[in-house]
Amino acid sequence: MAVADAVQTGLWTPLHRPQVAYIAPTYGQAKRAAWEYAKEMCAGFGGVRFHESELRIDMPRVLQNGQKDFVRLMLLGADNPDTLRGIYLDHVVLDEYADMNPRLFPEVVRPALSDRKGSAVWIGTPRGQNLFYDKFEEAKTEVRAGNEDWHWCIHKASETGVVDEYELADAAKQMSKPQFSQEYECSFDAALEDAYYGSQMEEAELEGRIGRVPFDPNSKVETFFDLGFADATSVWFAQRVGGAVHLISYYENSGEGLPHYVSLLEEYARSKENGGRGYTYSRHIFPHDVKVHEIGTGKSRLEVLEELGVVPDIAPNLKRADGIEQVRNLLPRCWFDEEKCDQGIRALKQYRKQWDETRKIYKNRPRHDWTSHAADALRYGAIVTPRSARWADPIEYPKRAFV
Repeated sequence: MAVADAVQTGLWTPLHRPQVAYIAPTYGQAKRAAWEYAKEMCAGFGGVRFHESELRIDMPRVLQNGQKDFVRLMLLGADNPDTLRGIYLDHVVLDEYADMNPRLFPEVVRPALSDRKGSAVWIGTPRGQNLFYDKFEEAKTEVRAGNEDWHWCIHKASETGVVDEYELADAAKQMSKPQFSQEYECSFDAALEDAYYGSQMEEAELEGRIGRVPFDPNSKVETFFDLGFADATSVWFAQRVGGAVHLISYYENSGEGLPHYVSLLEEYARSKENGGRGYTYSRHIFPHDVKVHEIGTGKSRLEVLEELGVVPDIAPNLKRADGIEQVRNLLPRCWFDEEKCDQGIRALKQYRKQWDETRKIYKNRPRHDWTSHAADALRYGAIVTPRSARWADPIEYPKRAFV
Protein backbone atom coordinates (compact mmCIF):
# COMPACT_ATOMS: atom_id res chain seq x y z
CA MET A 1 0.00 0.00 0.00
CA ALA A 2 2.71 2.44 1.00
CA VAL A 3 4.82 1.79 -2.11
CA ALA A 4 1.77 2.14 -4.37
CA ASP A 5 0.83 5.36 -2.60
CA ALA A 6 4.36 6.71 -3.15
CA VAL A 7 4.23 5.89 -6.88
CA GLN A 8 0.81 7.48 -7.28
CA THR A 9 1.83 10.59 -5.31
CA GLY A 10 4.87 11.02 -7.52
CA LEU A 11 2.86 10.69 -10.74
CA TRP A 12 0.27 13.26 -9.64
CA THR A 13 2.71 15.80 -8.19
CA PRO A 14 2.50 18.96 -10.35
CA LEU A 15 6.07 20.05 -9.64
CA HIS A 16 8.93 19.37 -12.06
CA ARG A 17 10.76 16.03 -11.69
CA PRO A 18 9.17 14.68 -8.51
CA GLN A 19 11.22 12.45 -6.23
CA VAL A 20 9.62 9.98 -3.85
CA ALA A 21 11.41 7.64 -1.47
CA TYR A 22 10.81 4.49 0.50
CA ILE A 23 13.18 4.34 3.48
CA ALA A 24 13.78 1.23 5.59
CA PRO A 25 16.09 0.90 8.60
CA THR A 26 18.80 -0.58 6.35
CA TYR A 27 19.48 -0.61 2.63
CA GLY A 28 19.18 -4.41 2.61
CA GLN A 29 15.77 -4.25 4.27
CA ALA A 30 14.57 -1.74 1.69
CA LYS A 31 15.56 -4.10 -1.11
CA ARG A 32 14.02 -7.18 0.50
CA ALA A 33 10.79 -5.49 1.58
CA ALA A 34 9.90 -3.16 -1.31
CA TRP A 35 12.00 -3.59 -4.46
CA GLU A 36 9.94 -6.38 -6.04
CA TYR A 37 6.71 -4.54 -5.21
CA ALA A 38 8.04 -1.36 -6.79
CA LYS A 39 9.18 -3.11 -9.99
CA GLU A 40 5.84 -4.88 -10.36
CA MET A 41 3.85 -1.69 -9.89
CA CYS A 42 5.95 0.34 -12.35
CA ALA A 43 6.48 -2.32 -15.04
CA GLY A 44 3.46 -1.19 -17.06
CA PHE A 45 4.69 2.36 -17.65
CA GLY A 46 6.13 2.87 -21.09
CA GLY A 47 9.79 3.83 -21.10
CA VAL A 48 10.30 3.06 -17.41
CA ARG A 49 13.94 2.48 -16.43
CA PHE A 50 15.00 0.22 -13.56
CA HIS A 51 18.38 0.86 -11.93
CA GLU A 52 18.85 -2.32 -9.92
CA SER A 53 22.23 -1.40 -8.48
CA GLU A 54 20.87 1.86 -7.05
CA LEU A 55 17.34 0.62 -6.23
CA ARG A 56 15.98 3.48 -8.31
CA ILE A 57 13.12 3.66 -10.80
CA ASP A 58 12.62 6.50 -13.30
CA MET A 59 9.08 6.74 -14.74
CA PRO A 60 8.50 9.10 -17.69
CA ARG A 61 5.38 11.23 -17.82
CA VAL A 62 3.91 14.08 -19.91
CA LEU A 63 2.56 17.13 -18.10
CA GLN A 64 -0.64 18.92 -19.09
CA ASN A 65 1.35 21.53 -20.97
CA GLY A 66 2.94 18.78 -23.05
CA GLN A 67 6.32 19.00 -21.37
CA LYS A 68 8.09 15.67 -20.89
CA ASP A 69 9.12 14.85 -17.38
CA PHE A 70 9.91 11.86 -15.16
CA VAL A 71 9.19 10.68 -11.63
CA ARG A 72 11.98 9.13 -9.59
CA LEU A 73 11.30 6.47 -6.95
CA MET A 74 14.24 5.68 -4.65
CA LEU A 75 14.63 2.90 -2.10
CA LEU A 76 16.96 3.99 0.68
CA GLY A 77 18.39 2.80 3.98
CA ALA A 78 18.44 4.82 7.19
CA ASP A 79 21.74 3.28 8.35
CA ASN A 80 23.60 6.58 8.10
CA PRO A 81 21.25 9.58 8.06
CA ASP A 82 23.93 12.00 6.90
CA THR A 83 24.36 10.16 3.57
CA LEU A 84 20.78 11.18 2.67
CA ARG A 85 21.42 14.89 3.05
CA GLY A 86 21.10 17.12 0.00
CA ILE A 87 18.17 15.42 -1.74
CA TYR A 88 14.70 16.89 -2.21
CA LEU A 89 11.56 14.84 -1.70
CA ASP A 90 7.91 15.20 -2.64
CA HIS A 91 6.85 12.17 -0.63
CA VAL A 92 8.52 9.69 1.70
CA VAL A 93 7.60 6.39 3.33
CA LEU A 94 9.42 5.54 6.56
CA ASP A 95 8.99 1.82 7.24
CA GLU A 96 9.71 0.34 10.69
CA TYR A 97 10.36 3.83 11.97
CA ALA A 98 11.07 2.56 15.49
CA ASP A 99 14.37 1.09 14.27
CA MET A 100 15.61 4.32 12.72
CA ASN A 101 17.97 6.92 14.11
CA PRO A 102 15.90 9.61 15.89
CA ARG A 103 17.89 12.25 13.97
CA LEU A 104 16.78 11.00 10.56
CA PHE A 105 13.39 12.66 10.21
CA PRO A 106 13.87 16.02 11.97
CA GLU A 107 17.39 16.69 10.68
CA VAL A 108 17.39 15.13 7.20
CA VAL A 109 13.99 14.07 5.86
CA ARG A 110 11.86 16.97 7.12
CA PRO A 111 14.12 19.63 5.52
CA ALA A 112 14.13 17.61 2.28
CA LEU A 113 10.33 17.89 2.14
CA SER A 114 10.12 21.60 2.93
CA ASP A 115 10.72 23.39 -0.37
CA ARG A 116 8.40 20.97 -2.18
CA LYS A 117 5.79 20.92 0.63
CA GLY A 118 6.03 17.15 0.50
CA SER A 119 4.24 14.50 2.53
CA ALA A 120 5.32 11.62 4.75
CA VAL A 121 3.92 8.25 5.80
CA TRP A 122 5.18 6.31 8.82
CA ILE A 123 4.39 2.59 8.92
CA GLY A 124 5.53 -0.30 11.05
CA THR A 125 4.76 -2.98 13.60
CA PRO A 126 4.42 -1.79 17.20
CA ARG A 127 7.18 -3.01 19.49
CA GLY A 128 6.39 -1.17 22.65
CA GLN A 129 6.26 2.57 23.21
CA ASN A 130 9.23 3.83 21.23
CA LEU A 131 10.01 6.33 18.44
CA PHE A 132 7.19 4.97 16.25
CA TYR A 133 4.77 5.15 19.18
CA ASP A 134 5.72 8.80 19.75
CA LYS A 135 4.93 9.64 16.12
CA PHE A 136 1.65 7.72 16.36
CA GLU A 137 0.67 9.72 19.45
CA GLU A 138 1.67 12.94 17.69
CA ALA A 139 -0.65 12.06 14.80
CA LYS A 140 -3.55 11.38 17.15
CA THR A 141 -2.97 14.70 18.90
CA GLU A 142 -2.96 16.59 15.59
CA VAL A 143 -6.15 14.85 14.40
CA ARG A 144 -7.91 15.64 17.68
CA ALA A 145 -6.90 19.27 17.23
CA GLY A 146 -8.61 19.28 13.81
CA ASN A 147 -5.42 19.38 11.70
CA GLU A 148 -6.49 17.95 8.34
CA ASP A 149 -2.87 17.50 7.27
CA TRP A 150 -2.63 14.47 9.58
CA HIS A 151 -4.24 11.03 9.57
CA TRP A 152 -3.65 7.84 11.52
CA CYS A 153 -4.98 4.31 11.27
CA ILE A 154 -4.45 0.82 12.71
CA HIS A 155 -5.06 -2.30 10.64
CA LYS A 156 -5.58 -5.28 12.95
CA ALA A 157 -5.50 -8.73 11.37
CA SER A 158 -8.71 -9.62 13.18
CA GLU A 159 -10.49 -6.72 11.43
CA THR A 160 -9.01 -6.50 7.93
CA GLY A 161 -9.79 -10.03 6.72
CA VAL A 162 -6.41 -10.25 4.98
CA VAL A 163 -5.56 -13.27 7.14
CA ASP A 164 -8.34 -15.83 7.50
CA GLU A 165 -9.69 -16.92 10.88
CA TYR A 166 -8.11 -20.40 10.74
CA GLU A 167 -4.63 -18.96 10.16
CA LEU A 168 -5.10 -16.40 12.94
CA ALA A 169 -6.20 -19.11 15.38
CA ASP A 170 -3.24 -21.28 14.42
CA ALA A 171 -0.81 -18.38 14.78
CA ALA A 172 -2.21 -17.63 18.23
CA LYS A 173 -1.40 -21.19 19.29
CA GLN A 174 2.19 -20.92 18.09
CA MET A 175 2.92 -17.52 19.67
CA SER A 176 2.81 -16.05 23.14
CA LYS A 177 -0.04 -13.67 23.88
CA PRO A 178 2.25 -10.58 23.78
CA GLN A 179 3.79 -11.71 20.48
CA PHE A 180 0.39 -12.25 18.87
CA SER A 181 -0.96 -8.94 20.19
CA GLN A 182 2.03 -7.10 18.78
CA GLU A 183 2.43 -8.78 15.39
CA TYR A 184 -1.21 -9.36 14.42
CA GLU A 185 -3.26 -6.95 16.54
CA CYS A 186 -0.92 -3.92 16.38
CA SER A 187 -0.73 -3.48 20.14
CA PHE A 188 1.69 -0.86 21.43
CA ASP A 189 0.96 -2.08 24.96
CA ALA A 190 1.79 -5.75 24.45
CA ALA A 191 4.46 -6.83 26.91
CA LEU A 192 7.82 -7.23 25.20
CA GLU A 193 9.35 -10.68 25.57
CA ASP A 194 12.62 -9.21 26.82
CA ALA A 195 11.02 -6.60 29.10
CA TYR A 196 11.63 -7.15 32.80
CA TYR A 197 8.32 -5.67 33.92
CA GLY A 198 6.24 -6.09 30.77
CA SER A 199 3.67 -8.50 32.18
CA GLN A 200 3.35 -6.63 35.48
CA MET A 201 2.76 -3.32 33.70
CA GLU A 202 0.27 -4.96 31.34
CA GLU A 203 -1.61 -6.29 34.37
CA ALA A 204 -1.61 -2.82 35.90
CA GLU A 205 -3.13 -1.46 32.68
CA LEU A 206 -5.80 -4.16 32.51
CA GLU A 207 -6.69 -3.82 36.18
CA GLY A 208 -7.10 -0.04 35.90
CA ARG A 209 -4.12 0.76 38.12
CA ILE A 210 -2.80 3.25 35.58
CA GLY A 211 -5.03 6.29 35.50
CA ARG A 212 -5.87 9.20 37.78
CA VAL A 213 -4.11 8.81 41.15
CA PRO A 214 -4.57 12.01 43.17
CA PHE A 215 -2.26 13.18 45.93
CA ASP A 216 -3.60 12.29 49.39
CA PRO A 217 -2.84 15.24 51.74
CA ASN A 218 -3.29 12.94 54.74
CA SER A 219 -0.44 10.63 53.71
CA LYS A 220 3.26 11.38 53.68
CA VAL A 221 5.32 11.23 50.50
CA GLU A 222 8.42 9.16 49.87
CA THR A 223 10.87 9.79 47.05
CA PHE A 224 12.99 7.22 45.20
CA PHE A 225 16.06 8.72 43.51
CA ASP A 226 18.47 7.51 40.86
CA LEU A 227 21.45 9.83 40.59
CA GLY A 228 22.93 10.31 37.15
CA PHE A 229 26.58 11.22 36.96
CA ALA A 230 26.99 11.60 33.20
CA ASP A 231 23.29 11.31 32.28
CA ALA A 232 19.80 11.74 33.75
CA THR A 233 18.71 11.89 37.38
CA SER A 234 15.21 10.64 38.10
CA VAL A 235 12.84 10.64 41.07
CA TRP A 236 9.54 8.93 41.85
CA PHE A 237 7.10 10.51 44.33
CA ALA A 238 5.13 7.83 46.14
CA GLN A 239 2.51 7.44 48.86
CA ARG A 240 1.43 4.28 50.62
CA VAL A 241 -2.29 4.06 51.17
CA GLY A 242 -3.07 0.92 53.12
CA GLY A 243 -1.21 -1.86 51.34
CA ALA A 244 -1.08 -0.03 48.00
CA VAL A 245 1.76 2.11 46.67
CA HIS A 246 0.56 5.22 44.83
CA LEU A 247 3.11 6.64 42.36
CA ILE A 248 1.74 10.15 42.16
CA SER A 249 4.48 11.87 40.15
CA TYR A 250 7.74 11.27 38.29
CA TYR A 251 10.49 13.73 37.40
CA GLU A 252 13.63 13.37 35.29
CA ASN A 253 16.26 15.84 34.18
CA SER A 254 19.90 15.95 33.16
CA GLY A 255 22.75 18.42 33.39
CA GLU A 256 21.58 19.73 36.76
CA GLY A 257 23.31 19.59 40.14
CA LEU A 258 21.86 18.46 43.45
CA PRO A 259 20.60 21.98 44.38
CA HIS A 260 18.15 21.74 41.47
CA TYR A 261 16.56 18.58 42.85
CA VAL A 262 16.48 19.91 46.40
CA SER A 263 14.67 22.99 45.06
CA LEU A 264 12.24 20.63 43.34
CA LEU A 265 11.47 18.92 46.65
CA GLU A 266 10.92 22.31 48.28
CA GLU A 267 8.63 23.38 45.44
CA TYR A 268 6.48 20.25 45.84
CA ALA A 269 6.39 20.82 49.61
CA ARG A 270 5.08 24.37 49.08
CA SER A 271 2.62 23.57 46.27
CA LYS A 272 -1.05 23.34 47.14
CA GLU A 273 -2.44 20.09 45.81
CA ASN A 274 -5.69 18.37 46.74
CA GLY A 275 -6.83 19.52 50.17
CA GLY A 276 -4.79 22.70 49.95
CA ARG A 277 -1.56 21.18 51.27
CA GLY A 278 1.82 20.48 49.77
CA TYR A 279 3.88 17.33 50.13
CA THR A 280 5.04 16.29 53.60
CA TYR A 281 7.94 13.88 53.23
CA SER A 282 8.65 10.80 55.29
CA ARG A 283 11.97 9.89 53.66
CA HIS A 284 14.12 10.20 50.57
CA ILE A 285 15.71 7.01 49.28
CA PHE A 286 18.99 7.31 47.40
CA PRO A 287 21.31 4.72 45.83
CA HIS A 288 24.35 3.48 47.73
CA ASP A 289 26.74 5.39 45.45
CA VAL A 290 25.51 8.66 46.99
CA LYS A 291 28.43 8.13 49.40
CA VAL A 292 31.05 8.24 46.63
CA HIS A 293 33.30 11.31 46.78
CA GLU A 294 33.51 13.51 43.70
CA ILE A 295 36.96 14.40 42.43
CA GLY A 296 36.17 18.07 41.79
CA THR A 297 34.83 18.96 45.25
CA GLY A 298 36.24 16.21 47.46
CA LYS A 299 32.76 15.85 48.95
CA SER A 300 30.33 13.03 48.58
CA ARG A 301 26.84 13.64 47.28
CA LEU A 302 25.62 12.54 50.68
CA GLU A 303 27.51 15.40 52.31
CA VAL A 304 26.20 17.88 49.74
CA LEU A 305 22.62 16.75 50.30
CA GLU A 306 22.95 17.05 54.06
CA GLU A 307 24.36 20.56 53.69
CA LEU A 308 21.31 21.40 51.56
CA GLY A 309 18.96 20.13 54.26
CA VAL A 310 18.12 16.65 52.97
CA VAL A 311 18.98 13.56 55.02
CA PRO A 312 18.87 10.56 52.67
CA ASP A 313 17.96 6.97 53.39
CA ILE A 314 20.56 4.91 51.55
CA ALA A 315 19.43 1.78 49.70
CA PRO A 316 21.58 -1.30 50.40
CA ASN A 317 23.96 -2.41 47.66
CA LEU A 318 22.04 -5.49 46.56
CA LYS A 319 22.69 -7.36 43.34
CA ARG A 320 20.74 -5.84 40.46
CA ALA A 321 18.88 -9.10 39.83
CA ASP A 322 17.67 -9.16 43.44
CA GLY A 323 16.49 -5.56 43.13
CA ILE A 324 14.62 -6.35 39.91
CA GLU A 325 12.86 -9.19 41.71
CA GLN A 326 11.88 -6.78 44.49
CA VAL A 327 10.32 -4.47 41.89
CA ARG A 328 8.39 -7.39 40.39
CA ASN A 329 7.03 -8.16 43.85
CA LEU A 330 6.11 -4.51 44.42
CA LEU A 331 4.44 -3.71 41.08
CA PRO A 332 1.20 -5.69 41.69
CA ARG A 333 0.50 -3.25 44.54
CA CYS A 334 1.40 -0.10 42.58
CA TRP A 335 -1.00 2.50 41.19
CA PHE A 336 0.34 5.04 38.69
CA ASP A 337 -0.90 8.52 37.86
CA GLU A 338 -1.09 8.28 34.08
CA GLU A 339 -0.39 11.95 33.38
CA LYS A 340 2.21 12.86 36.00
CA CYS A 341 4.10 9.57 35.69
CA ASP A 342 3.86 9.20 31.92
CA GLN A 343 7.59 9.09 31.20
CA GLY A 344 8.26 6.74 34.11
CA ILE A 345 5.45 4.38 33.09
CA ARG A 346 6.77 4.17 29.55
CA ALA A 347 10.27 3.49 30.83
CA LEU A 348 9.10 0.62 33.04
CA LYS A 349 7.27 -0.95 30.11
CA GLN A 350 10.39 -0.69 27.93
CA TYR A 351 13.08 -1.70 30.47
CA ARG A 352 14.66 -4.63 28.65
CA LYS A 353 17.36 -7.26 28.84
CA GLN A 354 20.59 -6.85 26.94
CA TRP A 355 21.04 -9.01 23.82
CA ASP A 356 24.23 -11.02 23.34
CA GLU A 357 25.00 -10.84 19.62
CA THR A 358 27.67 -13.55 19.86
CA ARG A 359 25.70 -16.18 21.77
CA LYS A 360 22.29 -15.08 20.42
CA ILE A 361 20.71 -15.08 23.86
CA TYR A 362 19.61 -12.46 26.35
CA LYS A 363 22.20 -11.55 28.95
CA ASN A 364 21.29 -11.57 32.61
CA ARG A 365 21.54 -7.80 32.81
CA PRO A 366 19.53 -4.88 31.43
CA ARG A 367 20.39 -2.59 28.56
CA HIS A 368 21.53 0.84 29.67
CA ASP A 369 19.36 3.33 27.80
CA TRP A 370 16.76 6.01 28.49
CA THR A 371 14.62 3.52 30.45
CA SER A 372 17.34 2.75 33.00
CA HIS A 373 16.92 5.85 35.16
CA ALA A 374 13.25 5.40 36.02
CA ALA A 375 13.70 1.65 36.50
CA ASP A 376 16.71 2.09 38.78
CA ALA A 377 14.97 4.71 40.90
CA LEU A 378 11.99 2.42 41.48
CA ARG A 379 14.38 -0.45 42.21
CA TYR A 380 15.99 1.50 45.05
CA GLY A 381 12.56 2.24 46.47
CA ALA A 382 11.56 -1.41 46.22
CA ILE A 383 14.77 -2.55 47.94
CA VAL A 384 14.05 -0.33 50.95
CA THR A 385 10.36 -1.25 50.89
CA PRO A 386 10.08 -5.07 51.19
CA ARG A 387 7.07 -6.84 49.77
CA SER A 388 5.17 -7.16 53.04
CA ALA A 389 6.17 -3.79 54.49
CA ARG A 390 3.94 -0.82 55.09
CA TRP A 391 5.25 2.72 55.40
CA ALA A 392 7.96 3.12 57.95
CA ASP A 393 7.30 5.59 60.72
CA PRO A 394 8.07 9.15 59.66
CA ILE A 395 11.74 9.99 60.05
CA GLU A 396 12.61 12.75 62.47
CA TYR A 397 14.99 14.96 60.52
CA PRO A 398 17.43 17.35 62.18
CA LYS A 399 16.11 20.88 62.52
CA ARG A 400 18.34 22.10 59.70
CA ALA A 401 16.47 19.89 57.27
CA PHE A 402 13.56 21.50 55.47
CA VAL A 403 11.66 18.18 55.29
